[in-house]
Amino acid sequence: MTDSLAERAAGPSSTDFRGLMAEFPTGVAVLTAFGPDGGPHGMTCSSVCSVTLSPPTLLVCVWSGSPTLAAIVAGSRFAVNLLHDRASETARLFASGDPDRFSRVCWDAGPDAAGPHLADDALAVAHCAVTRTEPVGDHVVVFGEVRRIVREPGREPLLYGQRRFAAWPAG
Repeated sequence: MTDSLAERAAGPSSTDFRGLMAEFPTGVAVLTAFGPDGGPHGMTCSSVCSVTLSPPTLLVCVWSGSPTLAAIVAGSRFAVNLLHDRASETARLFASGDPDRFSRVCWDAGPDAAGPHLADDALAVAHCAVTRTEPVGDHVVVFGEVRRIVREPGREPLLYGQRRFAAWPAG
């Protein structure tokens, strides 16, 4: 045993934990919502998980200081844009905090949209109604009941792991 009792009691550092989670490849999504002023908000998110099939519910984990989280909570709705394998630049853009990110992508929103649909970059979009939020540490877990699904056929998912983007393997 190389860990001291004090190190074990303190647990891993946030840097070590982030490194551990980087080893787990996952799909990439952009969460979107409309703010109280009607303006679009969005952020890249890899913390997306299905919860139950009936009613169809998913969860997303969002940093508690995120302007996108504020828009999601204020509007009680959000969209999960699952990105396709050619959308890594969009994933980087929405992770960057660029205030003009929506002017640099194609997006649309019908009257029943829970958030902007990234039409050129998503392989599927889940439009959700917030059913519950749960603060956990420096994040908030947002539960969303899926009210509508839009699919774009012929696209493969974008993956992220070991701090790099990759396409779904062929075959």
